[in-house]
Amino acid sequence: MAYKVVSTKPFLDQKLGTSGLRKKTKIYMQEHYFANYIQSIITVKKALDLKNGVTDSSMCVGGDGRHFCKEAVIIAIKMLIANGFKKIYVAKDGGLCSTPAFSHLIIKNKASGGILLTASHNPGGIDGDFGARLQLANGSGALDDVTDLIYAETKKITEYKIEDISDNDVFNHESVQIVDPLQDYANLQESLFDFPAIRELFKSGFTMKFDAMNAISGPYANEIFVNRLGASKDSIVNNVPLEDFGGLHPEPNPYYAKELYDSMMLDNATDFGCACDGDGDRNMVMGKGIFVNPSDSLAIIAKYFHLIPAYKDGLIGVARTKPTSCSVDLVAKSLGVRHYQTPTGFKYFSSLLDSKLINLCGEESFGIGSNHIGEKDGIWGILCWLNILAKTKLSVKDLMMNMWQEHGRVFFTQYNYDVASVDVATALVNRLENLELNGKSYGEYSIIKKQIFNYISPVDKSEVNNQGIEILISNNIRLFIRLSGTGTEGATLRFYVEHFVNDESLYLLNSQEFLKNVVKMFDEIIDAKGFLGIDAKKIVSC
Repeated sequence: MAYKVVSTKPFLDQKLGTSGLRKKTKIYMQEHYFANYIQSIITVKKALDLKNGVTDSSMCVGGDGRHFCKEAVIIAIKMLIANGFKKIYVAKDGGLCSTPAFSHLIIKNKASGGILLTASHNPGGIDGDFGARLQLANGSGALDDVTDLIYAETKKITEYKIEDISDNDVFNHESVQIVDPLQDYANLQESLFDFPAIRELFKSGFTMKFDAMNAISGPYANEIFVNRLGASKDSIVNNVPLEDFGGLHPEPNPYYAKELYDSMMLDNATDFGCACDGDGDRNMVMGKGIFVNPSDSLAIIAKYFHLIPAYKDGLIGVARTKPTSCSVDLVAKSLGVRHYQTPTGFKYFSSLLDSKLINLCGEESFGIGSNHIGEKDGIWGILCWLNILAKTKLSVKDLMMNMWQEHGRVFFTQYNYDVASVDVATALVNRLENLELNGKSYGEYSIIKKQIFNYISPVDKSEVNNQGIEILISNNIRLFIRLSGTGTEGATLRFYVEHFVNDESLYLLNSQEFLKNVVKMFDEIIDAKGFLGIDAKKIVSC
C-alpha cells in the first residue's frame, strides 16, 4: 500500500478548548478540516513519543457515534497508517465506543494513546456538534502543554499523509486490530463492584429507570444492568444510539432529561433513576422524590466508598473541580483524607490519580471517576450508587438525609446563559474581574472576598490561570462564574451558587426555592440584564 501527500492550508480556528476541538459538524466536514487537525495531532504525538523513547507507538481510534463519526474514524485510521503506526486498535461496529470504554481500551492494550471522536454532551446531527481529541497512554485527555503544541501545528500545516486505500479495506488492513470495548468495559466493571449483591437488590423488587438519551451508553447499560445484573429490559429507555440522538440534547440534567426528572417526582416512581450523556462519561442520579446534585453524589460515594470491593480500603484522597460545592470536602475532612480543588476538565484530575494522591474525583457537570481509568465514567458512577444501595439497604433519600444530618447540607445550583456574542460574554467577565466588591452589601448579604481562581498542580507545580471568578459571601455562601470551554458557537456563561446550612429543619427544602434570593443577588452583581438583556435565556441545569 502507498500513501498520498495532500497539500493543504491552515484553518486558523482550531484552538483547542477544555476537551479537544469542538465545532459545528458542518465545519468539521469541510474539505481538509478534519485531516488537518488529525495530522497536527499525529505530528505532535510522534514527536512526544520519540522524545520519551517510545519507538513502537500504537494508537486507538473510536467515537460516540454522532453524525460524521463513522467517516471520521476511517479518515483517522488511514492517516495513522500513512504516518507509520503499525498497530491501531479500533472498536468494532465502525469504531463506536463510549469515552470511558475508550480510556480502558488504551490502558488494557498498553497503547501510547488514541484519537477520540466525541463532543460529549453537545447536540449531534448534521446541524449539531462534532469533536475530536488526543488521549494519552494513561487514558486521559492531553493537558494544556500538549494541546498548545497541537494548536501551534494547526497554524503552520502545509500537507498531510493519508493511506491510499478504499474505505471498505480500512478495517482489514494488517495494522488494524478490531476489538470489543463493550465487553472489555463490562468485564472491568464486574471486577470492581459487588455484582452478586446488586443482583440480589434487583431480585428483591428494587426498580430503576436508566435514560440512555439515544446515545452510546444504551448498549453498555443493556449489557451491564440487564444481562449481568438482572434489571428488567424496560428499565432502559432511549437505548438505541442515533447519530442525532433522536433530536435530544444528550446532557443528563433536570433541564434536558426532564422526562426522567418529572417521572421520579411522581408517587409511583421507580426506586432509582439515572441517565448518561452523549459519550457515556457523565451521569445524573435520582431517588424516588429526590434529586441528587452532582456535588452531593460525589460526597455520598466518598462517604461509602469502602463498601465497593475494589475500594475496600476506602479513600486515599478526593478531588473536585472548583465550581463543585464543598460537600465532598466535609466528608473528606471527617475521614481524615486529602482533598483538592482543580479547574474544570477531567484532565486536571489525571496527574493526581497517576500520582496516587487521590482515588476518587468529580466535577460540577455530573462527571465522576476514579483511578480505574483515565476519564469520567457515567455507568461507573451509577454502579457506585447501586453497590451502596445494595449494601446499606437504605433508600436514596435516606442516604442523603443521613449525610446531611452528619455533615450539614450544602444547597447547590448551576445555571447558564447562552450568549450569542463571545465579546459580550468576555466583557461581562472582565467587568466582574475589575469590579471592587470586597465589603459591599446586597440586602442581607455582605461580600467577604472576590478572587480569580488560578491553579497550581500539587504534582508538578504547573500553573493554569484565570479559571473562573470566586466570590465568598457572609452566611457560608459561595458564588463562582466561568466561561465554558465546550461550546461551538457564541459563548456559555456558567454560574454556580452554594450555601452551607446546619439546620435539619431546612434539609428537605427545594434547592431552587431556597437559593432564589442568592441567585437574584448574583445576577445583580454581574448586571445580567444590562449585558445580556431582559429576555436572556437562563437554563438551570441542577
